Amino acid sequence: MRSLSRILLPVDFSERSVGAARYAKSLARHFHSELILLHVLTPPHYEFGALEIGGSMLGELYRNRAQQASKELDAFMTGELAGVNVRRVVLEGDPAGQIVEFAQHERADIIAMPTHGYGPFRRFILGSNTAKVLHDADCPVWTGVHLEEAPAAVSVPCRGILCAVDLGPQSSKTLGWAAWLREEFGARLTVIHATAADLDQSEAHVREAAEEELLRLQRAAGAEADLLLEAGEPARVICSAAARVQADVLVIGRGSAAGVFGRLRTNAYAIIRQSPCPVVSV
Repeated sequence: MRSLSRILLPVDFSERSVGAARYAKSLARHFHSELILLHVLTPPHYEFGALEIGGSMLGELYRNRAQQASKELDAFMTGELAGVNVRRVVLEGDPAGQIVEFAQHERADIIAMPTHGYGPFRRFILGSNTAKVLHDADCPVWTGVHLEEAPAAVSVPCRGILCAVDLGPQSSKTLGWAAWLREEFGARLTVIHATAADLDQSEAHVREAAEEELLRLQRAAGAEADLLLEAGEPARVICSAAARVQADVLVIGRGSAAGVFGRLRTNAYAIIRQSPCPVVSV
């Protein structure tokens, strides 16, 4: 039985963190989850290792920074998160590594974090910390380039769900997770598979096989869903469909601690960058 009893939210105090926190808060309220706010403090030698700074001065600088970070985390969105079971944690080290290790140790059910992007170039940027967490985390990761635009009251995080499958080994798990989310929120579910753009009439059997596999996956998941089979470059096809069906969440598959399976392996980051809605990588 799936549950989101423990949600991990990495916090860097930016507007992106605020937006991600609003989605996380909505999930936490629905599932009665513990919401863990995690700030990772970069060790001073990461920034000042090559500079001639005395050890005592460096130590004092770090102590002051750690105290300030703890105060900021204690004050982070206290009003908006009232009524939610919140735990606040400050750690030291490499941010991505600490996030993944902490999620594993605490058995987090999902990590919610924004991508790193600004202005007109935001669609082409995926922060290194987010990329590492997406690659290494064992649990699902909820992320997106638009999280900072989340309204203060995100009451229902998903009324419409699009699930993209590549028909590889991870597809049943991905669709199962999307079907579970659909049940939880009473959402409409659409499942899409992007076929090769150059399929012609002589390869109709390939399309038929893909259609049969989509139906098989749907039946196995017991999911009530609309099925889409469209030709083209996966990221473009999937993100276009997400906008067309007005999806609030896009679900794609990942391999546990091994990156992304199948055709989505080389397209997952592009999908996350271009998606008009948050993406859950399972």
